[in-house]
Amino acid sequence: MKSNLHNLVRKLTYLLGVIFILSCGSTAPILSTPIENIDVVPLKAVELTDDEKKEWSHLDLKTDTVPGISLHRAYKELVRPKSKTVIVAVIDSGIDIGHEDLKDNIWVNSDEVPSNGKDDDNNGYVDDVNGWNFLGESNDEQLEYVRLLASGDTTNPRFAEAEALLAKERESTMRSKTQYESILDQLNTSDAAIADYLKNQNYTKEDVEGISTTDKTLSRHLNIIKQSYGFGFESIAAMKKELNQGLKSLNKRLDCNLNVAFDGRSVVGDNPNDLSDRDYGNWDVLPKNGRTHGTHVSGIIAAMRNNGIGMNGVANNVKIMAIRNTPNGDEYDKDVALAVYYAVDNGAKVINMSFGKKFSPHSDWVRDAIAYAAQKDVLIVAGSGNDGKNTDHENYFPNDQIGSGDEVADNFLKVGASEPRYGSTLVAGFSNYGENTVDVFAPGSDIYSTYPKNKYEFASGTSMASPVVAGVAALIFSQHPSLSAEQVKQILMSSGIEIDKKVSLENGSIVHFSQLSKSGKIVNAYNALLMASKLSK
Repeated sequence: MKSNLHNLVRKLTYLLGVIFILSCGSTAPILSTPIENIDVVPLKAVELTDDEKKEWSHLDLKTDTVPGISLHRAYKELVRPKSKTVIVAVIDSGIDIGHEDLKDNIWVNSDEVPSNGKDDDNNGYVDDVNGWNFLGESNDEQLEYVRLLASGDTTNPRFAEAEALLAKERESTMRSKTQYESILDQLNTSDAAIADYLKNQNYTKEDVEGISTTDKTLSRHLNIIKQSYGFGFESIAAMKKELNQGLKSLNKRLDCNLNVAFDGRSVVGDNPNDLSDRDYGNWDVLPKNGRTHGTHVSGIIAAMRNNGIGMNGVANNVKIMAIRNTPNGDEYDKDVALAVYYAVDNGAKVINMSFGKKFSPHSDWVRDAIAYAAQKDVLIVAGSGNDGKNTDHENYFPNDQIGSGDEVADNFLKVGASEPRYGSTLVAGFSNYGENTVDVFAPGSDIYSTYPKNKYEFASGTSMASPVVAGVAALIFSQHPSLSAEQVKQILMSSGIEIDKKVSLENGSIVHFSQLSKSGKIVNAYNALLMASKLSK
């Protein structure tokens, strides 16, 4: 899901305002919701420690007063040493399969001989040792509704909608770009003024705090620099770096994602509107052009547990099948469908899909693939999206429904994102929701996980909530392999923590948590394993 740019724009837009003012099987009981009035007194009265921030999604509501998934408690009390290895396909932007915390948990196709240029296992894919890359060397792409406009198909019932949306998005992006440029210009000016006053280009926050002046112009620059430090940046250079990255993303959005004339698919060489045209892509599943999303998602599920480095994934006996289908832009329905078929046919038990879009010209292809996965007893977990919208009223793909009607299969879970504070702000503001189209919620805000080149970072989005659930599903299958995908879906929905409170949404409305998903619950690993143990017997 593409939430990072949205969050960065929101944060930096706020900063701009500041600058303008001055001048972003057990008998144990199922857990119950605490009875405290959380809308008045949040249970976690103090800020999370640095260690808690890195693992808050694994904590327990009762023992830690943090609305995680009770994973530590589950491992301590319920997870048995003997388990079955589960393959989880991560369909995403590519994965750093050599990452220090992932490399030992990457799926290897033992029937394929690496780099011999042959399809040794006759599955239709040459040298697919760790998975498949449906994008080839492609990276940048248009959004789906921009492709609709590029097609010139004015008979499409959503053509006029797409035209209006493009005009709105380009105007909004241009406005954000102008804001970023304004912030950078003011910051550069103030930075230079303070550096000149201190006769030091590498001044520190302490140096700034020590300045005392009655000069009105210097005071204005001083206030801007002090406010910049107040946003948590270690240095003015770090803030400039983030601003420049944001500006680069906005320019990329204008030049590629929102550009009707751009054609990223020509690099791939297939016909994206022909599902039978399947001879494309390659074996290289690594991310391109600095993409981090797929690596971060994979770490949430499968980072090596208790190895003394980095962080712990949710599942302890899992192999990640890497499938690259998500560009910088909207994924093609054809790539989504074929990625699901690939994952199912090559042994995946769980599929994670942390991507999505509002337009889907071949959504029937994807629904057919979801139904195929159901026939083969494979569970699919997907993020609900990061627009802060009710998807009962606004379509968000991929899904297993036509609109918000009946599901085509019983193996598909849509996941919304929750925050680390148990109170009225429990639902992440960016998260989509829907009483008929979202199944369950899970931690998805400020999740610490793996980044390419042996790094680790925080990221937010339903993209992060989805792999939390996929990891719990893999843990259940590993501990109780006799259970079906349908059963595990129901366990995840039924065993969660029920939130009997009203919460606030990004649009300012106050609703009961039960109205935001089918289950009205947040996934809980401890409860899920208890229920799985009973059901498997």
